[in-house]
Amino acid sequence: MPTPDFILDLRAKVGHAMLWLPGVTAVVVDGERVLLVRRADTGEWTPVTGICDPGEHPADTAVRECLEETGVVAQVDLLAWVNVTRVVEYPNGDRTQYVDHTFRCRYVSGEAHVADDESSEVGWFGLDDLPPMSEPHVERVRTAVAHEGPTRLDQPAAGE
Repeated sequence: MPTPDFILDLRAKVGHAMLWLPGVTAVVVDGERVLLVRRADTGEWTPVTGICDPGEHPADTAVRECLEETGVVAQVDLLAWVNVTRVVEYPNGDRTQYVDHTFRCRYVSGEAHVADDESSEVGWFGLDDLPPMSEPHVERVRTAVAHEGPTRLDQPAAGE
């Protein structure tokens, strides 16, 4: 389901007001390839993304979203990057901003396929042969794949 029930409940109370939500990006790697989904709503290719359920650890969200969206079992290797997205305004007027946890995940098992209605395609792509993606998603893939050392923590400059 694209919008979790707890968000629908919140929206019934707050309307289109800004929501601050914890989200994840799961960059699933298998050798020299990465798992991507084509979003059904925008047609954009992205890594697997999702919203944490109340009380759910972001690493568990990454694993859950991979299985729900692609049928792939993944294991979190590390938290590569924590950042804050730009404000997202959806076509219905809802406004949201996410604290994104970008995890590098390792493929464990499963045949990648469209497993829910959030994606229209699912596929493995070579790290040097990614389909057209927005720059923030390309940066998440590149950061997760190349990450070594402490978690990358970005803070926006004053006024951003």
